[in-house]
Amino acid sequence: MKRLFFLNHSPINVLFTKNSNDFVVNEIPLYEFSGEGEHLVLHVRKKDLTTWQMVQRLSEVCGAKTRDFGYAGLKDKDGMTTQYVSVHKSFESKLENFKDDKIKILSKTYHNNKIRVGHLKGNRFFIRLKRVDKVSGQKLGNALKTLKKEGFPNFFGYQRFGREGDNYVLGREILEGKRKERKRKMKMFFISSYQSYLFNNWLSYRLEIGHILDGFNDNEAAKALGFSVEMIKSLRKQKKFFKVFEGDVAHHYPNGKPFIVEDIEKEVQRFEEQDTTITGWLPGHRSMQSEGFSKEIDKNIYAESDPFLSQMDGTRRFGWAFLKDVEYKYIDEENWFEMHFSLPKGSYATVVLEELTHNLK
Repeated sequence: MKRLFFLNHSPINVLFTKNSNDFVVNEIPLYEFSGEGEHLVLHVRKKDLTTWQMVQRLSEVCGAKTRDFGYAGLKDKDGMTTQYVSVHKSFESKLENFKDDKIKILSKTYHNNKIRVGHLKGNRFFIRLKRVDKVSGQKLGNALKTLKKEGFPNFFGYQRFGREGDNYVLGREILEGKRKERKRKMKMFFISSYQSYLFNNWLSYRLEIGHILDGFNDNEAAKALGFSVEMIKSLRKQKKFFKVFEGDVAHHYPNGKPFIVEDIEKEVQRFEEQDTTITGWLPGHRSMQSEGFSKEIDKNIYAESDPFLSQMDGTRRFGWAFLKDVEYKYIDEENWFEMHFSLPKGSYATVVLEELTHNLK
């Protein structure tokens, strides 16, 4: 896979370990819980467990089946995370004295509905980097300021592609009929990895456009990209590195609906104000596709998926996302760089970290 960075500084060497002291994730719920209803909502802190492992332990204690539990999203195993899970309140009494070395029930309330996947606004992260010298700390601070102002490319992280980075190949082979996968969940996961691979390639190309515009004059950029000189001049008028094209599928940020970009000047301004963003395609049937000039760009990336569209559920994903509530500090005596920031659901903190350090896992 081709993977480009937005920022252009040299790599920054740091030590990052995903443990409960240096990596903390706090889920931000989509809505306030009503405080009444038939569903018990637990605010749970877990350490070094997957969400599935946590649910399994809760299930074993209270007697509810794992499928009876609701959760908004799957959290990493490594590090410390807090999230909300729901179960019918008839199981509440059996959880009163729940104790586990790696799980703590922080609080409880009630709600009228079961928590469903996707019912979260986003996540707030704490990351501590170690072995950071003073100069590197300044570079990290400057880079984080830029990402706070400009946003960042919302790539799928390495977690999506497996230890060897080839899950997308397995997904493509399944779609081609060259590979059988009996377990439906694994089949869908491999196919989603293939969709993610195409999305990441699309996003890398959009970054490449920005870098070519920054590094070449009008004629050189037009030749390199195959665009007209008039198009190059028009793109240069946009302030942001990530450019908006006619026919792009934009999306109200962070919530709302997708729509086709028709009025370039209007949508560029809204994008610069972080009211909207541009989305990329996870190919499949019944999902909105780009139009016009943007569609011509997309063809080169997505053409290989055309024979498989009927086998995939398509959707859109933010191509560019924005950090919120950013805080950071450098601790000189420890050579630590600590940061807090919030991301919308589906965005990876590790992708932000890779953009900051220019080190891919």
